[in-house]
Amino acid sequence: MGAVLHGLQGIITVMLLIAVGFVLARRGWFEAKSEAMIARLVTQICLPAYMVVNLTTTFSHNQLVGMSGGLVVPVLSIFLCYFIGKGVAAILKVPRSRRGVFCSVFFTANSIFIGLPLCVALFGEEGSPYVMLYYLANTLTFWTIAVRDIAKDAGFNAPLFSKNTVKAIFSPPLFGFISGLIMVMLDLHLPGPILTSCRYIGSMVTPLAMIFTGIAISKEKWEDIHFDLELFAAMAGRFGVAPLCVLALIPMFPLPPLMSEVFVMQAAMPAMTNTPIVAKAYGGDHKYAAKLTVVSVFVAVVTTPFYMWVLRG
Repeated sequence: MGAVLHGLQGIITVMLLIAVGFVLARRGWFEAKSEAMIARLVTQICLPAYMVVNLTTTFSHNQLVGMSGGLVVPVLSIFLCYFIGKGVAAILKVPRSRRGVFCSVFFTANSIFIGLPLCVALFGEEGSPYVMLYYLANTLTFWTIAVRDIAKDAGFNAPLFSKNTVKAIFSPPLFGFISGLIMVMLDLHLPGPILTSCRYIGSMVTPLAMIFTGIAISKEKWEDIHFDLELFAAMAGRFGVAPLCVLALIPMFPLPPLMSEVFVMQAAMPAMTNTPIVAKAYGGDHKYAAKLTVVSVFVAVVTTPFYMWVLRG
């Protein structure tokens, strides 16, 4: 019961921050450029600083070496979920024009804007490096496989790897994570004033990311959302199949308990916020992508306490 309450507290905290962004956006506080500015501030400044501070103050050289072996679980689970999603899409006869979007929602998670703040709220700062391990696998598969499928559905013959793909994968958060890893491995430390400044900047990740999510949700029209079989199947994949794939693989690999719990919760996060953006960029069904993405955020309110109960109960 305590795990369920803890999960509820974490998700309520996150939802309250999302509500702040939602209400302020509905009251006209943000212009079109404001949303882009917040996203850039979080991904290019706050997250890199957060990862450097967290890694250098939490882990030792030996701990990081032991942690790296856990990457195989998110990689295998994401690929397993992808192939299951392709099969489900074929069985349901999802229209070709949105099959890539359906599969993207099915097997990729929002591991940064929602996954990181929520896991920090649930597990504390020591869980964030494990979030980044899942983020590595999640980001790689989204910007290669998912984006390629979405582009192909819109009539583009997108290559599996391209200059834009590599640029998207090696993003500032990943560079912050790698920089932190290198500093720990070489036993390097930031000077006191720089460390303190980075800690202040990194502390803005959670509130800004949640406000950004609230702004995005405020733009959606609920009357345009139709709860059909495709939507339920996509949500079943996102919150059922994806975490179950992780749970099925965990007994095969000797992972620390906290790492296992973080991986399960990351797999049970809402859909990637970049999915509708990519769909729109390639001329795909971005409204369908936005519908699935928004619904997934609210489904997480129910599933997060449930999985905390499964893990800790």
